[in-house]
Amino acid sequence: MADTRPPLVLASASPRRLDLLARLGIVPERVIATDIDETPYKGEIPRPHAARLALAKAEAAAALAPAGIVLAADTVVGVGRRILPKAETEAQARDCLALMSGRKHRVITAVVLALPDGRRLKRVVASDVTFQRLTGQQVEDYLASGEWQGKAGGYAIQGRAEQYIRFLSGSHSNVVGLPLFETAQLLRGIGWLRP
Repeated sequence: MADTRPPLVLASASPRRLDLLARLGIVPERVIATDIDETPYKGEIPRPHAARLALAKAEAAAALAPAGIVLAADTVVGVGRRILPKAETEAQARDCLALMSGRKHRVITAVVLALPDGRRLKRVVASDVTFQRLTGQQVEDYLASGEWQGKAGGYAIQGRAEQYIRFLSGSHSNVVGLPLFETAQLLRGIGWLRP
């Protein structure tokens, strides 16, 4: 029987998001890496920032694949009202780890579906994560792994950093970069994924 569903387009080149979708049995027909300015607006706080970026990614990809269902997401790490960067340098990663050491931070992922009829469906998911108090040696060992590069907040929970996570409340897949329950619910809600 032929598949009559519109093609699913992932608006992200993240291998983590592809891996997470595979857990749902989903392989996107197309992947479009969007290039948007991710700089926070002055005074912008984590939740609205994640929602704005996910929508911008969805819109950019939908313009290139108007007949598809575009799935876009953006993950932001926040400490209070502060948005932590996607660490590009060791110094940024060290600053993030120092700030999160021994305290709680929040990981927020906004997921947006852009439908061919112009509708935009959104979910925003937050998980609370607490690192143990990190020793100087633990920070240096983690930085030496290189795992932090390009990661929101300077760490990857699905890698070596997980050994330092004392507490997690919420979705583990959200912290990795795509909350699977909410993503599946969005896709089921439009009839793309079977109930």
